[in-house]
Amino acid sequence: MPNQVTYRVFDFLKEIAPFNYLDQEALLRVAARVEVRYQPPGTIVFRPGEPPRDRFFVVKEGTIELYSEDKDGNELLIERCGEGEIFGIRPLLAEDNYVFLARAAEESLLYAVNSEGFRELITNYPRVLEYLMTSMAGSSRYAVEYRASTSPIPTDTSRIASGPDLQSLQSVQQSREPVVCAATETIINAAKKMTENGVGSIVAVDEDQRPVGIVTDRDLRRSVATAVVSRQAPVSIIMSSPVLCIGSKASIADIQIRMLRSGYHHLVLTEDGTDKSPVTGVVSEHDLLLAQGNSPAVLIQEISRAQSSRYLKELRDRAEAILAGYLEKQVAISHITAVMTQINDEIIRKCMKLGLARMQADGHGNPPALFDWLALGSQGRGEQLLRTDQDNALIFENVPEEKYNAVKDYFLKLADFVTEFLNEAGYQYCDGDMMASNPKWCLSVSKWKEQFSHWMHENTAENMLNTSIFFDYRGVWGDGSLPDKLTTHIFNEMAGQSTRFQASLAQAALQNPSPLTFFRNFVVERSGEHKDQFDLKARAMRPLTDAARVLILQARKGNINNTFRRYEALAEIEPQNAALYREAAEAYEVLIRLRAEIGLKRGDSGRFIKPEELTQVQRLLLRNSFNPVREIQQLLELRFQLNFLR
Repeated sequence: MPNQVTYRVFDFLKEIAPFNYLDQEALLRVAARVEVRYQPPGTIVFRPGEPPRDRFFVVKEGTIELYSEDKDGNELLIERCGEGEIFGIRPLLAEDNYVFLARAAEESLLYAVNSEGFRELITNYPRVLEYLMTSMAGSSRYAVEYRASTSPIPTDTSRIASGPDLQSLQSVQQSREPVVCAATETIINAAKKMTENGVGSIVAVDEDQRPVGIVTDRDLRRSVATAVVSRQAPVSIIMSSPVLCIGSKASIADIQIRMLRSGYHHLVLTEDGTDKSPVTGVVSEHDLLLAQGNSPAVLIQEISRAQSSRYLKELRDRAEAILAGYLEKQVAISHITAVMTQINDEIIRKCMKLGLARMQADGHGNPPALFDWLALGSQGRGEQLLRTDQDNALIFENVPEEKYNAVKDYFLKLADFVTEFLNEAGYQYCDGDMMASNPKWCLSVSKWKEQFSHWMHENTAENMLNTSIFFDYRGVWGDGSLPDKLTTHIFNEMAGQSTRFQASLAQAALQNPSPLTFFRNFVVERSGEHKDQFDLKARAMRPLTDAARVLILQARKGNINNTFRRYEALAEIEPQNAALYREAAEAYEVLIRLRAEIGLKRGDSGRFIKPEELTQVQRLLLRNSFNPVREIQQLLELRFQLNFLR
């Protein structure tokens, strides 16, 4: 029978992750083996190199600080643990010694949890395992370096198996041998094979079973059923060639993204993902529907067939249901952003088509010049998961001066229609009017070059704000040649001036300091509509996007807009800072995921959060993501000597 102390421990732990994932009986067993420890200020809980002694700790009251040592023996503060937080568990689970020094910063009371039986509990409670893996995937560089050396515990939470649904997302299961034929085989024989095997496609292969083409039901209907081609003709007459291949171990998310980008409805699986190795299977959109129950590829098709912006809004709502499923199943953020960007881009293109049709109907005719529609901000970076306000611009080719106003008027009318359709689809008008319908942001190539040159030479606060939005442009409609000219111009301008512009950009990236107070509370807004709320975008995400932008510009790498990709590229360019850049990318993924989860739950953009509404796991992930923010800002200060500019 549990005693009174056990029940007090139980009442405290039941509100704390991961103990709150245990049922009452299991938690009472854990609570019964807890030892209560008093730690006076300055006393040591454990030292580097000591074994974990079958205990890990929960802070009941007070504060415990974790320290590492640099190469000169100086103590470096790594973590400060307050009430309800766990520390000292990773060495226990990894069967390794402590790597940090744990010291009481003030009078503290600890619950020392006996690990006997705890390992067995983990296997029976998957959410406990998920929490522990998340807590050990913190963003401290020192912890990351240590984990990378010997950790036997996986730190990629996207790989945690939470049931058959997640497993089905990882790869398409091929339960049968691929149906193949020779390219010389008759169409009628190939069709019979398809019917006998109950498949909608057949792969034409060479003597080494390598794919040379593919025939689908659609090909048969289009060519044979209409008597355009004889049924006795060889398959090579109607097959699509070359085929689009992907590796046999590709995840469903990989396959979906490939289909979305290519417009193909069938992908051939091969051993190495190319047509130089044998066929292992075929995946169709139908297979994806069966595997997942909801396919972005099908959604893209419906967007392309939509006849009104109001229906586009319904389709974008469905996209958010897909997003919610991805987040729940811990699909990698890189996959999620790629899928959602493709959906957003397709909606923009459909709105563009609706706008051009409206221009025709109103008697304005076809576009008078070549042009590109530019996505800016988060959509320009390919990071927009939830619908936020519009950020866009339009660039058109240079025209004779006497035609300039008429050409610009045409594109402004077009932009009015497109932004209106986007608004009806759920993308709100920009409060700051950063849209192509604004005459300031609908310009020719030469005028855009002048605008960018002005921003780069006159480094005012307003100009730096504009560069933070407009330097992340990405062509969504058009052939991309005009944005490329703008990119070339920017790098030419940078080559002809000092680093003052880059330093000004870096200085602007430091406008939001560390998101934590000295007492490790979140820095919240002090007044206004969002009083006592934490601005996730401004205080955590923007410092990372701003830093990535200035660093990739300094590296002279164009056409890399996505923040994750920028940090990946920087890690290759600067191996000495690779660990920090990877941490920054991981932290940014955590922030995007958290914002999307909160936004979906509340039905808004997820930008402002109340600290008390976060779960303990979310608090831990958010706070850990702040470490790279601080270290990236320190790197900018040193690299651009910003202390001398203040």
